[in-house]
Amino acid sequence: MTDLRSSEIHDELDGDTLHEECGVFGILGHPDAATLTALGLHALQHRGQEAAGIVTFDGKQFYTEKRMGLVGDHYTDPATLAKLPGYISIGHTRYSTTGEVALRNVQPLFAELEVGGIAIAHNGNFTNGLTLRRQLIADGAICQSTSDTEVVLHLIARSKQTSSSDRFIDAIRQMEGGYSMLAMTRTKLIAARDPIGIRPLVMGELDGKPIFCSETCALDIIGAKYIRDVENGEVVICEIQPDGSVSIDARKPEAPQPERLCLFEYVYFARPDSVVGGRSVYVARKNMGINLAKESPVEADVVVPVPDGGTPAALGYAQQSGIPFEYGIIRNHYVGRTFIEPTQQIRAFGVKLKHSANRAMIKDKRVVLVDDSIVRGTTSVKIVQMIRDAGAREVHIRVASPMIFHPDFYGIDTPDRDKLLANQHANLASMCRYIGADSLEFLTIDGLYRAVGGTSRDPQAPQFTDHYFTGDYPTRLLDQEGASNVRKLSVLASNG
Repeated sequence: MTDLRSSEIHDELDGDTLHEECGVFGILGHPDAATLTALGLHALQHRGQEAAGIVTFDGKQFYTEKRMGLVGDHYTDPATLAKLPGYISIGHTRYSTTGEVALRNVQPLFAELEVGGIAIAHNGNFTNGLTLRRQLIADGAICQSTSDTEVVLHLIARSKQTSSSDRFIDAIRQMEGGYSMLAMTRTKLIAARDPIGIRPLVMGELDGKPIFCSETCALDIIGAKYIRDVENGEVVICEIQPDGSVSIDARKPEAPQPERLCLFEYVYFARPDSVVGGRSVYVARKNMGINLAKESPVEADVVVPVPDGGTPAALGYAQQSGIPFEYGIIRNHYVGRTFIEPTQQIRAFGVKLKHSANRAMIKDKRVVLVDDSIVRGTTSVKIVQMIRDAGAREVHIRVASPMIFHPDFYGIDTPDRDKLLANQHANLASMCRYIGADSLEFLTIDGLYRAVGGTSRDPQAPQFTDHYFTGDYPTRLLDQEGASNVRKLSVLASNG
């Protein structure tokens, strides 16, 4: 889901991390559809904290509620849920990338078409979305948002197919990139995943009713049963029948491609208690730490995670190295993005709003700091200084993923290439001096592959999507290739 917005909107205290775009959840045929969707979105809150939306259908009409902010700020209110009656529901929690933060961009997006009403929500990004949008506008289409999800609605409306399912399939077959998508009509819940499966999507069941969501943790929160992953390139059409039963029609591509899940789901994005691609995220992250300790050992007194992402890897590093694990940094979980106006004085100690050193575990110690990834490096500089100020004798940074050299175009909000730390320094020693550590090492790409999939990377046919580390993009990047020819989208100011 691409939106076009200035990076200046990012909070400076939150600008040195990668952000996943969205989480999706949908259920068909359940009387508590909206409540279950709200709970599922709450479990997927880590995938997007800027806005959330839910659409339902009760047999007569569609209902929608879209709100800026966190799921728990709005959808725990019984009055809000009472506005969402029905037995079909899809929901979406959003983190915008390059687009504006405006209520009109909050998904699910809804349109009334010839075949009836349809609502769509998706996680990821279309790499030809702007190109198709330009063509649609040239043909007379009117776009109301800056989200490329709207492009799918236009393609569905223009399709010559007869049924809503076939129109949906016709539309997404024209899209390229990495995505998982849900659509709902008056009788159907449709789930689709991109041809190589970059973004995750799972299928579950509660009381015999089908559920689709971005991660298994959303099934766990409502006590639903995991059935299987939606396969790459697959479209699953669930339709409620007159007798209340649900039919399921799974349509697979004629020429399936090998799956290539995004490695960053394992490194950073997915919740550690989720299972992605049949693999425990927690176990994968712990394995990253184990492999990191094998590849980059160091004499030290204590292993300290950079919370929260570095914790499983730090446990693995401590286990493999025999160095004690301690919580040497305590994270304040209650600092919101609008906690205080970010004046220059606040920016000067911004990292301390979120992290504080546990001096008793650090003073006079040789510390191994384990983090999941380093993007710009600005936060690492502040954390290293904080650890030194707490009395550490030495600070050694170990990163449980390779260096990031390339931007992403499949739904991860990455800085421009020249803003990435790995591209600002000629070598590892220069990066280490910039950060202020005594040593700095990253997990190798093969070490990461072995941690997640058990085998080293096959350069001829990579098992995962890993372009941010390797530059090997798995699809065409039409919007980027034609960037000079794509007119910048107009952005109408919005108070919502």
